[in-house]
Amino acid sequence: MSAVPARSELDGLVALVTGGASGIGAATARLLQARGARVAVLDRTLDGVPEGALSVPCDVTDAGQVDDAVATVIDRLGALDVVANNAGIGAVGDIAGNDDAEWARVLDVNVTGIARVTRAALPHLRRSDNAAVVNTCSAVAFVGVRQRALYSASKGAVLALTMAMAADHVGEGIRVNAVAPGTAETPWVTRLLAAADNPDAAAEALRGRQPLGRLVTAEEVAEAIVFLCSPQAGSTTGAVLRVDGGMTTLRV
Repeated sequence: MSAVPARSELDGLVALVTGGASGIGAATARLLQARGARVAVLDRTLDGVPEGALSVPCDVTDAGQVDDAVATVIDRLGALDVVANNAGIGAVGDIAGNDDAEWARVLDVNVTGIARVTRAALPHLRRSDNAAVVNTCSAVAFVGVRQRALYSASKGAVLALTMAMAADHVGEGIRVNAVAPGTAETPWVTRLLAAADNPDAAAEALRGRQPLGRLVTAEEVAEAIVFLCSPQAGSTTGAVLRVDGGMTTLRV
């Protein structure tokens, strides 16, 4: 009996993943490769880039670096069909917990970074028959979570930006969607817990606010991103897929 062939719905497509050297981004890059895509990873640090992906150093807060990185992807891989805007940073505190410089830094990475990368990719996406952009949003765009004022503001902006981009480019055949993870097992959350006064209690609190009773895995978020990238989701645009263990919708 012959083995069942691997899924390959992304065969022939070229995908770019920002923040793809760790966490959700690395899981997304690996899964895109497994589904047949050729993948380029843009990140400031490239140590964790999945084997076989094109590694491109890039700080998404620098427009010149972004333009050069996208040009490198086109030069090396010949096209661009999918952009997964995953690069992002966290922030902790209430409205008084971060100064103006930190507000500017987080919004620059989490929001304007999406604009820079997509703007640079847009001429190439317009030439694709399967153009898709997926932005990484968050459950905090939908519900109020304590000590996340700046981070929530940035992800609320990602939600609004996703809808606007979807409306602007639907007529060009470019689909734009987002995923909204709950608290996920990522390096940032690991560092957050390590800095807590009582890491065990902090971890239990994070698990407890998600009805499934556990953190979301990076691989689960990657599955959602890759689905939205796929031509199999060809009629899905302007959508937000919540991968949050019921955090934003269930009260149990």
